[in-house]
Amino acid sequence: MLRLLVKWVLSAILLLVVAHFVPGFTVTSFTAALIAAIVIGLVNGTLGVFLKVITLPLTFLTFGIFLLVINALMLLVASAIVPGFHVAGFWPAFWGGILLSILHLLVHWLMPKKRED
Repeated sequence: MLRLLVKWVLSAILLLVVAHFVPGFTVTSFTAALIAAIVIGLVNGTLGVFLKVITLPLTFLTFGIFLLVINALMLLVASAIVPGFHVAGFWPAFWGGILLSILHLLVHWLMPKKRED
């Protein structure tokens, strides 16, 4: 449970970092970032999975690059739902999605592994 809370807070912090570096990617407060982190997770876990399955042939044809487009669309959907989290268009969502993915990968790599006692 604690691990899940830490990941949630880290995701919110990463959203704030991305908002600092990507023009058009705005998060007004830490509370908005926390809510956006939950909504992004839910949108990716539902609509994102559906879109990834539906567009699988296109993803194969583009060697996975189309997944970046899907991630950008998921950020745009989340920004339409969450007050205080705004993405100003496709390109800020695209670049924000790439940076967010890289930062999540880095944090995942740095986090200690879960021990199996």
